Amino acid sequence: MVTIPTVTLNDGTAFPELGLGTYNLRGEDGTAAIVAAIESGYRLLDSAVNYENEAEVGEAARRSGIRDELIVATKVPGRDHGYDETIRSAEGSLERLGLDRIDLYLIHWPNPSVDRYVDTFRAMIALQGEGKVGSVGVSNFTEPMLTRLIDETGVTPAVNQVELHPYFPQAALRAFHAEHGIRTESWSPLARRSELLTERVVADVAAAHGVTPTQAVLRWHTQLGSTPIPKSADPARQIENADVFGFTLTDAEVSAISGLERGRLWDGDPDTHEEM
Repeated sequence: MVTIPTVTLNDGTAFPELGLGTYNLRGEDGTAAIVAAIESGYRLLDSAVNYENEAEVGEAARRSGIRDELIVATKVPGRDHGYDETIRSAEGSLERLGLDRIDLYLIHWPNPSVDRYVDTFRAMIALQGEGKVGSVGVSNFTEPMLTRLIDETGVTPAVNQVELHPYFPQAALRAFHAEHGIRTESWSPLARRSELLTERVVADVAAAHGVTPTQAVLRWHTQLGSTPIPKSADPARQIENADVFGFTLTDAEVSAISGLERGRLWDGDPDTHEEM
């Protein structure tokens, strides 16, 4: 079992420095994979309405026997933006999860053309006040969007989950997060369907520490101050992904990996990309 350190969110919550992505983990096999991850030491489980696996994630949390130690996250889909809509969406998520609280509730995409993310966030704050939601945050938000949320609601999101990997390190956004006490969370931390793990600089850093390229990249994330959420259904790979806190990259190695920057990989610009 791997011990994953935590950091403290701006609302006082102890938040793991690495979590489990659950996209496409469905059915009994998906539930079993999530249970295996929990048994390996994972305590942050990332889900979403649009992943269609809240039931599996909730079942795994219950089956683990350590529900109170877990942070179960899910997300409001674009079709549920708006105050009343978000309240109903949260009730649906709680029912599918089979839990009495969503530990981390995120807005999945800002969908600026709809322009209802502020009302959505206000509903999430209300749900937090009722104890139905723990931490409130966002996903795929830009600096101006975050500033607007803070200015109009008086509440700073605890987390912003964004595309972040060595090809897209998001230095400016991470600096904004650090300034405002927002925890960065990395989706697709290993730049799926790319050649990242075969890059020479990644291989060299991994060799220098006697670890795998995957471990080198995930350690890069944690040293940047971001929580990566790699997905794997394989118990051995889950352990490998989480076992990244026994070595430390040098500043030069972190900079070398960041030097792979070339931009977004999937055209997910929050100013234009929208999902329902």
